[in-house]
Amino acid sequence: MTPDQPLSIAEALQLAARTHHLPQLEAQVLLAHVLQTPRSHLYAWPEQPLNAAQRIAFLTLLERRQQGEPVAYLTGQREFWSLSLRVTPDTLIPRPETELLVEQALALLDPGGDARVADLGTGSGAIAAAIASERPRARLLATDISAAALAVAADNFRRLGLRRIETRQGNWCSALHPGERFDLILSNPPYVAEGDPHLLRDGLPWEPATALSSGADGLDDIRRLIGGAPDHLAADGWLLIEHGLDQGSAVRRLFDQAGYLETSTHQDLAAHDRLTRGKRPPAIGAESKGNQSP
Repeated sequence: MTPDQPLSIAEALQLAARTHHLPQLEAQVLLAHVLQTPRSHLYAWPEQPLNAAQRIAFLTLLERRQQGEPVAYLTGQREFWSLSLRVTPDTLIPRPETELLVEQALALLDPGGDARVADLGTGSGAIAAAIASERPRARLLATDISAAALAVAADNFRRLGLRRIETRQGNWCSALHPGERFDLILSNPPYVAEGDPHLLRDGLPWEPATALSSGADGLDDIRRLIGGAPDHLAADGWLLIEHGLDQGSAVRRLFDQAGYLETSTHQDLAAHDRLTRGKRPPAIGAESKGNQSP
């Protein structure tokens, strides 16, 4: 197939399946992106010819996808919580399982309240955007160590009309000001062990390594979050952390060792441990002071 050969929508999709072995849905998403139309257009007008520029663009995307580049980076978009988000290679691609983090956060937030929420390591801003869309009175802070990722998040918030989200650059809790308190801190941090063979598969080589792996056991950044969050949680404030499917017991133990209350691990739709949460530990010295005689 050469770029100057005539090609209809139906023929383009057949070509993607026959020569590039692309699943039908992926081919449709890429072609709809090239044509700047909804996927329904492909069904309605299968005989529509592609012009030269469209043929070249589609063939280029097919080659890049065959080399393993994720569809989300090829189109620059990803849907999360029914929100269309811009993504780039500077940001992690939002995963469906991360919606559990949003669900758990919403369960802890009063629908009409003005709670303070911090999304640490926001990436594309998916988590903060989802919460802000469901809790419009909440005040959110979205942080990331990457200025490039933070720019993508800020653009997503602007496009979605989410005005109660502040962005701030910084690494985990060090991005928070001294004495700054939140009713809820949540994060989807890196949690894959360095050297894990999974990092070489399923499109992960195209995603930012700093957003994927964290130390020999994958828990280095989770330890930092658990250790730093108490200084920034309001009384009865919660910390929610997403983690790997085989890390539930280890992360729960870290929460317990740090003194968090009501610690629990929750499973995603595939019945895998995916999130652990805990309530702020008692203030240091609070119990002893309360037990002293007047």
